[in-house]
Amino acid sequence: MKVIPTAIAGVVILEPRVFGDARGFFFESFNQKAFQQATGLNLDFVQDNHSRSAKGVLRGLHYQIEQAQGKLVRVVRGAVFDVAVDLRKSSATFGKWVGAELSEDNKRQMWVPPGLAHGFLTLSESADFLYKTTDYYAPQHECCIAWDDPTLAIDWPLEGIQPLVSAKDQAGVAFASARAF
Repeated sequence: MKVIPTAIAGVVILEPRVFGDARGFFFESFNQKAFQQATGLNLDFVQDNHSRSAKGVLRGLHYQIEQAQGKLVRVVRGAVFDVAVDLRKSSATFGKWVGAELSEDNKRQMWVPPGLAHGFLTLSESADFLYKTTDYYAPQHECCIAWDDPTLAIDWPLEGIQPLVSAKDQAGVAFASARAF
């Protein structure tokens, strides 16, 4: 597994070794020992989630202020632009974001540690998005920052598309008033 660092400490892109031929391909999508060796993290994942989104759907920016979740995310069908925003006040990159394309073709995964908000934009006609979490979903602790917050200035690859955003995400708060870690 190849580990690609990002501009935010702790957020990494993981690129698996893929074995393919004319019949198809094989790769380990998760191996606890390999993940620990590659990242230095010994984590217990307690929940797996699967979402499907149509083209132009934008989900996020979500996080849980209590029961903060680390997320190991990947796409098994289609492609997304995946984003993590640092909400750790003690971090040198507080308020900064990183983004990467995750797709069924590149098979990359992104590790988003606790203390960061997360979101994604579907780039393909549809996308199946999987994520493993280090804590359980707790709706009473869920927070949402506006995806289009001008302070964050995330460079979503919208290319003239008006994103499809849920009512919950439309009600996201400004970064300046968001609860942080």
